[in-house]
Amino acid sequence: MKVLVTGGVRSGKSRHAESLVGTGPVTYVAPGPVPEDDDADWAARVAAHRERRPAAWRTRETHDLAGALAGADGPLLVDCLGTWVTALLDADGAWDLASDEVGALLGARLAAVVAALRDCAHDVVLVTNEVGLGVVPAHRSGRLFRDLLGTTNQRVAEACDEVHLVVAGRVLRL
Repeated sequence: MKVLVTGGVRSGKSRHAESLVGTGPVTYVAPGPVPEDDDADWAARVAAHRERRPAAWRTRETHDLAGALAGADGPLLVDCLGTWVTALLDADGAWDLASDEVGALLGARLAAVVAALRDCAHDVVLVTNEVGLGVVPAHRSGRLFRDLLGTTNQRVAEACDEVHLVVAGRVLRL
């Protein structure tokens, strides 16, 4: 079973995703940026997620999401695609590239992730942010991120059996 869990910030999407995989052996894939020493808020978020994980879970922090999916030896929980997109843009220094260049960079990696997701023989739950419901961001980086994540969410959803939208802690199966 492949499930994409989407929703806004602090909607309860991570907790819902965690409930879907249970407490047995699970590989938790954290594909986002590693907290920097000067970002206490980000470090606190990461710490809260780590503390909630059952002892039977193992954590894999990697930007190679396709590799994590291809190398899975059991159920996976990926949290989250929004931080994965951010990490890729940071790693490639792509925030200032033309939109079509950034789209091409992400497109190749996204195609590999979708293929690996389809080929994965294990259950996979992926968490993502729903960023297209608000105002148009005032800054180019915000618009770029919103558009890239929207494309990412659509492509991953196509490879999933179910999509769950979490709003205010309530789950809607789409």
